[in-house]
Amino acid sequence: MEILKAELTNLPRIAVLAEKIWKEYYTTIISMEQINYMLERFYSKEAMEEQFREGQQFFLLKNEEDDIGYIGFSRTAPGAYFLHKFYIDLPYHRKGLGDYFLQNTLMLETDIRTIHLQANRQNFRAINFYFKHGFIIEKVADFAIGNGYYMNDFVMVRKLQP
Repeated sequence: MEILKAELTNLPRIAVLAEKIWKEYYTTIISMEQINYMLERFYSKEAMEEQFREGQQFFLLKNEEDDIGYIGFSRTAPGAYFLHKFYIDLPYHRKGLGDYFLQNTLMLETDIRTIHLQANRQNFRAINFYFKHGFIIEKVADFAIGNGYYMNDFVMVRKLQP
């Protein structure tokens, strides 16, 4: 396994991986129309280039030649971070790679005290993964994202010891 800090030139690879993962995984949680809308709005190469310019860091998880996962996070305040994106391709689920990727990527930031994220309330596998890693549900919220779509999420937080 290799973790690669992504640059602008790597974002098209992440966009391809995002489309593959979202269309395989999220069809049981949200409609294909909402998936396509969210891919274009948040996971297209152009959207991620803008996020990159705004300070979001991206990382790829590689298995030999294959891209199998990605993470995107940003610093929101001193010691505070937001995990925007964290996905592993379905064939690699339940192999410990998510644990490895999350722990080794976040350890790159030495000042982390809190990490927030949002998880769809129907995404039980992800929620349980985050529970296992010390996250708790901070609140329940619905976020309007345009075109009449909402993200019906748990806002989760993990507080780390200094």
